[in-house]
Amino acid sequence: MTPTRYEGDPVKGSRFIVDIVSVTNESEARHTLASIGGEFPDASHHCWAWRIAQPAIERSSDDGEPSGSAGRPILAQLAGRDLVDTAAIVTRYFGGTKLGVGGLVRAYGGAVGHALDGLRLVPWIAMTELCFDHDYAHTDAIERLVHEAAGTILDRSFTMSVSLHIRLPDAAIVDFASAIADLTAGAIVLENNDC
Repeated sequence: MTPTRYEGDPVKGSRFIVDIVSVTNESEARHTLASIGGEFPDASHHCWAWRIAQPAIERSSDDGEPSGSAGRPILAQLAGRDLVDTAAIVTRYFGGTKLGVGGLVRAYGGAVGHALDGLRLVPWIAMTELCFDHDYAHTDAIERLVHEAAGTILDRSFTMSVSLHIRLPDAAIVDFASAIADLTAGAIVLENNDC
């Protein structure tokens, strides 16, 4: 996903460029970090933090800044807003004046806070993937039920029957399973984690 970029006013000559990106795993987060590092190869630092929902992961890095002065304040901004599946990368161009640990904490945390203030944040929703087979005759009705439940069809294959791989909000699974059982006269009984 394309990062959302924010650059505020310089702090004692130093520039802080913030990239916020939605990620679903550490591989995506590290790929984004490498991409931004390649875009700004002459920057003094690329400090970062991310929070992943499943499995639950929180990581941060000061990237050469004094310990705890950059990564932790960035992570604190993500955690304070209860954001998951989100990475924040702050690129710093040193402006010639040392900010001290307290100044760095304020600069990194403040830059990420301002970047997040400008975003329209969507609450995280717990999701579960389900896989099941159904008759061709039920295809349109089942796909309509998936969309009505705010679900996503991840994959489908067509053989003797239709194999469907979907993702649904946890809160919708019980109603969806009941609707599928009703539609198929009990031929399909869904259970969580059927994939």
